[in-house]
Amino acid sequence: MRTTDFSKAPPQGQAGAMFVGATRYRGPLSIATLTLTWFRMVRDMKRMRGYRWHKIYWEFPFTLGTLAFFDDRDALLRFARSRHHRKLMQWVTDGTKNATGGYIRIYNAEPEGYSNGIWRAEGGPMAHIETFTPLSTEDGHGPRVRRTPQPEEGGEAPRVRRP
Repeated sequence: MRTTDFSKAPPQGQAGAMFVGATRYRGPLSIATLTLTWFRMVRDMKRMRGYRWHKIYWEFPFTLGTLAFFDDRDALLRFARSRHHRKLMQWVTDGTKNATGGYIRIYNAEPEGYSNGIWRAEGGPMAHIETFTPLSTEDGHGPRVRRTPQPEEGGEAPRVRRP
């Protein structure tokens, strides 16, 4: 179901801005040193107005990344100006002695989206959309969603011919 009401969604579903970033650290010593500032930075981030949720990911051998969700872009950028974040970014970008690469991307959520089941503000039943969201090259509506026939209770699923 298409919606603009995400009040029943989990925190990350209610966010209006998302941060995606990663840093490739020099090695284990850099990652160990990072933790001294990182824990303080995360504590501050969680206390900031507009913070919704975050998750850290790791890629072998020394890359750590972050997904962070905020109410809006301004809340995200206010966090970027915080004392511990600035300190960490200065340390990361001090030549290549601590890190050898990184990136940051900031995304804004469109006001409309999709929800179903328990996250629906309009009621609890699961529901599907009738048409796909239009592409930038399509006028008005996207094509209809063609649903695969479901088997009758106790019956067999229809066989699908593959080319």
